[in-house]
Amino acid sequence: MQKRLLIVSNRLPISIEKNNEGYSFRQSSGGLISAVGAYLKGQGREVFSEKVWAGVPDCDEDTWSVASLNHGGTDYDFLPVFPSTSDYENYYNGFSNSVLWPLFHYFPSLADYRPDFFKAYELVNEQFAEKLSPLLHEGDTVWIHDYHLMLLPGLLRKKNRGITIAFFLHIPFPSAELFRVIPRGWQRALLEGVLGADLIGFHTAEYVSHFLKSLELSIGLEQEDDYITYQHREIKADAFPVSIDFSLFDTAHSLGKVSLARDKYLAIKGDKKMIFSVDRLDYTKGIFNRLRAFEHFLTTNPSYFGKIVFIMVVVPSRHSIFQYSDRKKRIDEFIGRLNSTMGTISWQPVIYQYDHLSFEDLLGLYTACDVALVTPLRDGMNLVAKEFVASRNDKMGVLILSEMAGAAFELTESLLINPNDVLEMAEMIRVALEMDPLEQGRRLSVMRERISRYDVNAWALDFFTQLNRVKDRQKKLDIRFMDAFSKSVLLNAYAESAHRLLLLDYDGTLVPFSSQPEHASPGEPLLSHLSALSSDPRVSLYIISGRDSATLEKWLGHLPIGLIGEHGAKVKAIGGAWAVAIEDMAAGWKTEIRPVMEEMVSRTPGSFIEEKDFSLAWHYRKTEASLGLKRAGELSARLREVTPGLSLDVLDGNRVIEVRNHGINKGRAVENILKEKQNSFILCIGDDHTDEDMFRVLAGKKGAFTIKIGNQASLADYNLHSPHVVSSLLGTIIDFPDHDNTVQ
Repeated sequence: MQKRLLIVSNRLPISIEKNNEGYSFRQSSGGLISAVGAYLKGQGREVFSEKVWAGVPDCDEDTWSVASLNHGGTDYDFLPVFPSTSDYENYYNGFSNSVLWPLFHYFPSLADYRPDFFKAYELVNEQFAEKLSPLLHEGDTVWIHDYHLMLLPGLLRKKNRGITIAFFLHIPFPSAELFRVIPRGWQRALLEGVLGADLIGFHTAEYVSHFLKSLELSIGLEQEDDYITYQHREIKADAFPVSIDFSLFDTAHSLGKVSLARDKYLAIKGDKKMIFSVDRLDYTKGIFNRLRAFEHFLTTNPSYFGKIVFIMVVVPSRHSIFQYSDRKKRIDEFIGRLNSTMGTISWQPVIYQYDHLSFEDLLGLYTACDVALVTPLRDGMNLVAKEFVASRNDKMGVLILSEMAGAAFELTESLLINPNDVLEMAEMIRVALEMDPLEQGRRLSVMRERISRYDVNAWALDFFTQLNRVKDRQKKLDIRFMDAFSKSVLLNAYAESAHRLLLLDYDGTLVPFSSQPEHASPGEPLLSHLSALSSDPRVSLYIISGRDSATLEKWLGHLPIGLIGEHGAKVKAIGGAWAVAIEDMAAGWKTEIRPVMEEMVSRTPGSFIEEKDFSLAWHYRKTEASLGLKRAGELSARLREVTPGLSLDVLDGNRVIEVRNHGINKGRAVENILKEKQNSFILCIGDDHTDEDMFRVLAGKKGAFTIKIGNQASLADYNLHSPHVVSSLLGTIIDFPDHDNTVQ
């Protein structure tokens, strides 16, 4: 069945042109529209029956209403969004490009944290949501692009839960330490906004890692098994290095207009060597360092005087932001001084153009130059590097590339440089100019093969393939989650049964986890539910926990229920007293295990040891997540070296490593309970893999319903999302009318 695709970006990929009939559309040919278009003309053609592009047009509403009458010749239906001029200014030049852009590109000193900027950013994102939401239907796919619209996925998810949402960030995602420079409330809003998507795409694995670390530090959210669980949904963040239309640049070498342009630049070049660079005017592009490196190259290699020319093209951008206009002034002054001090009447070291380039001129320069200099201080990807490589089907030319560009992770055969190291860059210019033609061809061949294999069409196909896998995974999990029908079956089975056994874990099942275990005491609603359930003579209710017996007694001992502590080591039958489950069980081994755990406490801030009668537990819930996981792995491995001769089990729980006597587990405790009497209805609920022993014992048992809290794979029949949902289920069971049963 075909679906509808809605693409959302800050700007619509069209220009409004005035003609004799008034106005008309002209579809642009940027990288994003080329990427999406290539996919939709290929495999995506059979998937999406309708394509809509939403964004801000470059005209007012009146002009749009006229131009939209003549929108033929475009591949999309366009949905315009019209923020006010002042709101758009503060959203675009304000928060987007004076906060997110500098910060995400590692220029925190240039960020301007004005509250009115963020307010406008929220407002414009909400206007996008208001424009899109009424048009969306279940089954639609919305693909949102870039840093201008980081709040939009979350806004759409709140209004349209049944749609598929993807988000792609076209700039770097900064390190978590840098992201935390943003005011805390804004951090949370941005991250939670992006988490409205089902798939979140970045250019590199490094950016993915930064994003995941920011989730952990800013909102306490962790990744598990390559997926993020947020608001009962599984979300994937992954790397998809955006690419180019390889065939377009590969075949352009022989086009007539490109050949004419190349001949023009070869005439300018003459018998000299040529370096070429092209960038949008931006402080992230490293233009100034590039000029300083070229000056140093000339100073240290005087034999190249009069024998080399550097053609530098700078494309105008964001004139209204001071940092950009100031940067242009400095570039102009530097080039003027360099040409006047080093140049002659017949030779200018730098030929400088501040203007846009046509496709033919761009390709002419790519294919005429000897060296392409691509040296941004920080760049999400940088397609110029890939375009240069793709255009050189003559296998000639050298690419000097900044290791701070996303493209550096793929184009490893280029001459990689640190863009802040002027001396290294100058030396690499010399190496590039003197590189053997065979070596140039070898390097270019490898890079061209890589780009041709993962071109723009492969990029889009990869992205949508992963998006479909995420949605398939979500659907499979939805089947496991208890729906209204399954809940109805459970309730009716409960109502019809004469003997009802409830086996409930405590932490993570009846109450949420707490960073300090002693703070997870039961609240009044939970105590009320347990009291109501256990007051029914047909109900036998047991709390089966890893908690120590003293804590369980303190919190729950006044109720007519059974209590099982330390995963089954200690048992209190309903109406009975506490007893040790196995008579020969001992705890003398603690003197050997405790020092191992204490050493780990010393090395792991926030961790602590909990001592129970027959177990020792090392908790790391309060520890920074990546450090905690690393130390937990170390401790688990160390304990498994120490324990084999001590008849002990090492248990990896939810942010806890526990050592206990061998043979003690919740499954064995359940087996003992089942021996006491037959039950026509059994409900067993738990949240971590210590509860799998219970589920294993009850698997296939008639009248048993087993439920796992969370979305992990389990032996349980069903999943529920959280302790809150468990509370709701228990409340429903209490209120559900009993069938006419006689107590047996």
